[in-house]
Parts: sequence; structure tokens; C-alpha cells
Amino acid sequence: MAPKFGTSGLRGLVVELTPELVQAYTTAFLASCPIGTGLFVGADLRPSSPRIAGDVIAAARRAGVAVTDCGALPTPALALAAMSAGAAAIMVTGSHIPADRNGLKFYLPSGEISKQDEIAIGAAYGAGAAPGDGPEGSLSARPEAAQAYVARYADAYGAQALAGLRLGVYQHSSVARDLLVAVLAALGATPILLAPSDTFIPVDTEAVDVQTRSMLAQWCVDHQLDAILSTDGDADRPMLTDATGQVVPGDVLGVLAAQALGAQIVCTPVSSNSMVSEIPAFDAVYLTKIGSPFVIAAMEAALSAQPDAKVVGFEANGGFLLGFAAQGPVGPLAALMTRDAFLPMLAPLVAARAAGVSLAEMAAGLPARFTASDRLTEIPTERSAAFLARLDGNAADCAAFLAPIGTLAACDRTDGLRLMLVDGRVVHLRPSGNAPEFRVYTEAQTAAEAAALLDAALTLVRAAL
Repeated sequence: MAPKFGTSGLRGLVVELTPELVQAYTTAFLASCPIGTGLFVGADLRPSSPRIAGDVIAAARRAGVAVTDCGALPTPALALAAMSAGAAAIMVTGSHIPADRNGLKFYLPSGEISKQDEIAIGAAYGAGAAPGDGPEGSLSARPEAAQAYVARYADAYGAQALAGLRLGVYQHSSVARDLLVAVLAALGATPILLAPSDTFIPVDTEAVDVQTRSMLAQWCVDHQLDAILSTDGDADRPMLTDATGQVVPGDVLGVLAAQALGAQIVCTPVSSNSMVSEIPAFDAVYLTKIGSPFVIAAMEAALSAQPDAKVVGFEANGGFLLGFAAQGPVGPLAALMTRDAFLPMLAPLVAARAAGVSLAEMAAGLPARFTASDRLTEIPTERSAAFLARLDGNAADCAAFLAPIGTLAACDRTDGLRLMLVDGRVVHLRPSGNAPEFRVYTEAQTAAEAAALLDAALTLVRAAL
């Protein structure tokens, strides 16, 4: 796929992310967006990431920009370091997609770029923005940026927050694999290291395969674990299981974390579990298109209207955005309005331990509404768009497509097609914004119903595409 902006940054095949293209996009970003005190650069553990990060650094220095190389670290850790220094940032990551793809995620000194910023960067790239002819920018290193991210949680939650818990860390190729172990140890837990990999593994927290789920369950038995924690490749999406190895969906983690932090206003995409709107503690819930830029825009609008409000955001993949200065058991937790994987795992675990209940028991206390999701890979975006356009534009075609699983009652077009059936079940169809994939989300009254509906919907979509 040709490199392009999706729901979260620029993505493309590694062979198409040439030094020339990466440097041109870096130059375009620097020319079209405010960068404050300089540029911070980080990367995940993909084989291609060091080379691409080097291309970013070279282009920025040629543009006369002071560059701080933070090395391999989580995306939220890079964002935290850059924003604390009043600097812009570029993270080299393809997130959860396979290693033959990679990408760039851009940050202003104030946080993630907006969709308007993307347009400006694209225009500058198309116009062939030049780096200028001034002196070369400086280069420094900041390996301590990763440890500052660990300290963020250690200082807020304290050394006894998870004391007595045996917590597995599925390390695979996550750039956060060692930092997650360090955070859990700092909070008093006993971390158990599981399956580190020298080969990049594309873990998608929204579509955990059957083999991985079986492996997680067996680890819980073998190691007598209270939970297993993991992330996607760049650690902006969490994966947390209960003591049986059952994966807690990201949108459930989002609700649990929001409750634990005392949130008043929640912003989340339309694909999230609809039970978020049934939580009495939330004064308002705003539903958005899918992607952190849309969630952030809704959070900013809420804060503009009510500056002192306790506003949070989360996505169905579990990435959590903190829009206010929260208070942990022993210290403050500063706002961080970018997708984070650590907070939505730590906050529910700490809250459950403090309440003397298990994570599963805490989740069971939420309204009974269950979701499931998966994706079909290697589906060209054009084919996906044509398929959705046909369903949306022809009632008979849509009815025929849905006939094997139900009857349409209503349709939400906020992002893709969210088809509400007459019996209350939901099938949400949407092409991925950053990969040649087609996403299917389902929702029902029980986990088994949601899973069965997902299987049926995937079968129909697979046949259609």
C-alpha cells in the first residue's frame, strides 16, 4: 500500500518508506507545524525502525532543528518526554500491523496532530518543502525518557499498590516489555516474564487470535497468575487478562479505568461498547469517529466548555487518554492526552486490589453488554469502500446481506456502517484507516452471542469481499 495517513499517523510498506520519502515527510512536518524547542524521535522494535528513525533525524538536522534521540521506547513515553520539554516528536512505529509495514506518528509540542495538521503536512509534502540552508541542527540523546515514563506510575500509585499479586507480562516484541516489568515491580507486584521474542510479532489487541487466547489461559494455570499484561508493538494499546486468562476487552478496560480515576466526561468512538452510556458516574459521553485525533478533538471541545471537568477518552482497542490531572493513591498523575497502554491496565488492577475483589468481579459489575471484533487482512481499501457504498446505497442489498443473521432496524454512519438489528444486536463494518484490512465489530447481550455474531458476520463479509 502506498504510504498514507490513516487513523493514527502515516503508514505504508517498508519498501515504500524509502529514505527519500521519510525525509520528505519529516521536512514537510517541520515546515508546516509548530515544533517548539526541537524534535524528539523514538522508535519501536521493528527491524526497519532504526533505519527509518535515522532518516527522520537526518532530515530534521538538515532543516536546522535540534534533535533529541530517545531510542526505543513506547509511543506515550515519547509523547510525555516531548511535551514536557515543549518539543515536537516523531515516533517510528507501525503499531500492531505486520513487520513488512511501518509508519510515522507526529506530535506537536501540545500533543498529537489533528486532521487539519495532516492536511497541512500533506500539502507541504506535495509542494516539495525544502529543508533550508541554515546550520545543521544539534543531536543529543535522552535514554532517561523511558524511565520518566516508569516514574509517572510509580510516583502516582506507590510501592504497595499491587503488592501480593503475581502478574504475567507477555513480552513478545513490545517496545514496552521491560518497562512494564519495571512498573509492576515498582508497584509491589511479582512480575512473571513470558515469551520475549527477537522476531517482531504483530499483536492486535482488538483481534486476539484463538491460539494466543489459549496460550494466555494456560500461562495463568501454569504460573498461578492473577492477570497477564501486554501491549501492542508501540505500547499505545493494552491487552489485559483476568486470572483465568480471559482477555478483558479494551472498551471495558476504558470504562473501568475511567471509573477508577473519577472521570466525569468520557469521549470514545462509536465502535466502543454501548454500556459506557449506562454508567451513572459519567455526566456525559460523547461518541466520535474511530481514531485518537477524533477522540482528542471531542476531549478538547469538552474541556473548552468546562475547563475543570475530569475528561478522559478511550478507544475500543483500549488506548486511554487522560485529559485532567488525576490523583493516584500516593501522588499526582499528570494529564496525557495521547493513547496510553499502561494506565488502562494499572488503574483497574489497583482499584480491584484496593476493593478486595478480582478483576473479573469488577468487570462483572458493569452493565451486561458484550462486544467482539476481528479483521480480514489484505483487503484493498477501494474494494472495502465499494462494498460499504453498495450496502449503504441499496436497501435491498443491505437486507439481503444481513438476512442470514438478522433484520436491520437502524444504521449509524458516524464511521463505516454500524448496523443495529431489531433484536438489539449490532454489526459494525469498517475498513481500517491505516492498513489494507477490513474491521468487523459486534455487540450483543452475552459474550457468546457477540462471538457467534462476529463469526457469522465475518463469514458474510469474507464472501462479499
